[in-house]
Amino acid sequence: MASQAEVIELIYRALRSLNEELAADKRVALAPDTRLFGADASLDSLSLVSVIVDVETAVADELGRAVSLTDDTAMSQPVSPFSSVTTLADYIVRQLSRG
Repeated sequence: MASQAEVIELIYRALRSLNEELAADKRVALAPDTRLFGADASLDSLSLVSVIVDVETAVADELGRAVSLTDDTAMSQPVSPFSSVTTLADYIVRQLSRG
């Protein structure tokens, strides 16, 4: 099973890729509490979709498991998996642990 630290690194890699396309003043901080969606979010909706696709691909390629981050389960969580880097990592680790 993947650790939270491994998954956070995959998320950071997706954010680094996004940052390469953004102006210096628009870059997203690589921190566990970085807000991805919602109030005070660092990403707009198009950037969030890009990061989600990159993370799903990285999880499949590097951890050998497919996860869907935009399915009904993700959207029905009491706390959005996209609230922050940490909530997204926690959600992915839970998905991976379900076998």
